[in-house]
Amino acid sequence: MRQNKIIAGTMTWGKWGKNLSQTEMSKRIEQWVEIGVNVFDHADIYGDYTTEADFGNALKKSSIKAEELELITKCGIQMTTGRNNKVKHYDYKASYIISSLEQSLKNLQVENIDTFLLHRPSPLMNAEEIAKAIEHLKGQGKIKSFGVSNFLPHQIKLLERYIPVEANQIQFSVDHLDPMYNGVLDDCQLNGREAMSWSPLGAYFKEDGSEKMNKIRETIRELAAVYGVEEEVLVISFILKHPAGVCPVVGTTDFNRLSILKKALSFEWPDEDWFVILESSVGRRVP
Repeated sequence: MRQNKIIAGTMTWGKWGKNLSQTEMSKRIEQWVEIGVNVFDHADIYGDYTTEADFGNALKKSSIKAEELELITKCGIQMTTGRNNKVKHYDYKASYIISSLEQSLKNLQVENIDTFLLHRPSPLMNAEEIAKAIEHLKGQGKIKSFGVSNFLPHQIKLLERYIPVEANQIQFSVDHLDPMYNGVLDDCQLNGREAMSWSPLGAYFKEDGSEKMNKIRETIRELAAVYGVEEEVLVISFILKHPAGVCPVVGTTDFNRLSILKKALSFEWPDEDWFVILESSVGRRVP
């Protein structure tokens, strides 16, 4: 299990968000590592297939060596932007998995990837063919561990007929609780799979004026005042408290916010108050 659970998500670092310059991106890498965050989450598609290369160039110009980082990336989604595809689809042919990983290595300017994930399940995926591709890449030392993203337990079970699945990155936050009830987090605990959460802040700081979000915000603000912490600390520590040992993939590019979020790693609170927040999210008392 990771000692530092926070993972830096890069999806909005480039074209899909902040559009950071090379200098700005290099600075973010240095700042994140300085406060102990050295795991960076990527996907081939981010920035219409451009963010990995931007990050690789920024890393090269920074004071940080590639060996100091742990890198995660994903493959499988074929976009219509950035590529000449008729329709968005998934591709898990062995040849594509291998070529996608090799392109990610070239983009990031590294020799291997720590964790390589299939981005989303495909109805056409052939588990045996996927396993052969992953075994080939592991045999060459190009990936250290293999996992999935957004997969349900039965889809992982299909893959595990041929190859071990070591991680699952899923959507999990105070306002998106599906993984607690659809078996995903139970599966991670039962099988020693690393659980990662993308969008761990959920819609908390977004323009969502729904009754549900307003109730969640009201509850967290009250508890934040009681504990004397920022709201972000409670939002992140809510998922950190789950026994699956979930690692939040935090997409912020704001250094101050990341410093605040790190407080959640050492924040301790009673189970009862965790259930107070759960009740505000599901909109009813615990049965």
